[in-house]
Amino acid sequence: MFESVERLLAEHRELAGQLSDPALHADAARARRVGRRYAELGAVVAAHREWEQAVADRDDARELAAAPGEDAAAFAAEVPALEAAADEAAERLRRLLIPRDPDDGRDVILEIKGGEGGEEAALFAGDLLRMYLRYAESRGWRTEVLSATHSDLGGFKDVHVAVRGSAQDPAEGVYARLKHEGGVHRVQRVPVTESAGRIHTSAAGVLVLPEADAPDEVQIDPNDLKTDVFRSSGPGGQSVNTTDSAVRLTHLPTGIVVSMQNEKSQIQNREAALRVLRSRLLERQRAERDAEDSAARSAQVRTMDRSERIRTYNFPENRIADHRTGFKAHNLDAVLDGALDPVIDSCVALDEQRRLARLGEEAR
Repeated sequence: MFESVERLLAEHRELAGQLSDPALHADAARARRVGRRYAELGAVVAAHREWEQAVADRDDARELAAAPGEDAAAFAAEVPALEAAADEAAERLRRLLIPRDPDDGRDVILEIKGGEGGEEAALFAGDLLRMYLRYAESRGWRTEVLSATHSDLGGFKDVHVAVRGSAQDPAEGVYARLKHEGGVHRVQRVPVTESAGRIHTSAAGVLVLPEADAPDEVQIDPNDLKTDVFRSSGPGGQSVNTTDSAVRLTHLPTGIVVSMQNEKSQIQNREAALRVLRSRLLERQRAERDAEDSAARSAQVRTMDRSERIRTYNFPENRIADHRTGFKAHNLDAVLDGALDPVIDSCVALDEQRRLARLGEEAR
């Protein structure tokens, strides 16, 4: 049983040796990757120890229950509970052996864009931004708004936010939690622009990009970049419309375009644009990797396709519904205030079920 465990235990021991080598920490990006993998395998090691102990306790009780003596009946009475404990420990270990998304421990860059619905969609994009900022705060994550294009009524036409965490367990990583948020979020409510009190439907798109650990993780040839500078527009201080501080980067091989104008400095805007570009290229690599493995791709709950409607926020009924998992609750106000865990947990559970099913198919 659990034939793959020995290989993982050996890998855990090897990583422990690497982490104790000072030379590893000279490469911060590699050290982070090794640390993430070590933490992930640490949970497997602990679960394996618990399973071995539970099996040993069960087997000892069975042996003593079968032996002659006046205590045999007492040990026999303990066997059912110890068998159940061993089965539970085996199930915990089995779930930890489900292949994880290798990017789960990464930080992310969130992109939120107002979609269909004009000004109302931009206002809803602002609601989603607030929801994610509150959720990040509740989990102790750090956030940084990299760029934002405001609408006339105070919403957001688009916004980029970097989210960083410090969880040692990849299962609690920023990307592990937020990757399920990618897609179209639909809202049903009476817009502030509606004078007749009619309910409108609009939408905002969310893209969740795993962020590169270090600039050199995603190599970008300077010759592959086209750089344009222009004057920023909208709120932003004295430099707005007076200096060419805004930056637009075009990655020629892929056609990916990233624009930044939040900072007064052209250099700072360029660095922010490069962060987003690296993340988009990393996600592109991921998509290509998943495309090569159709089974792995079909096992994903989340999608980066903005055309997929994943969730509806119904204000008149104070209801939120996730269309992938069937999750529904009438606490929309709390969710928009950052209480996202139950919704995300439903996505994580479905993803886990699909991965377990896939393992079962491969075993047959």
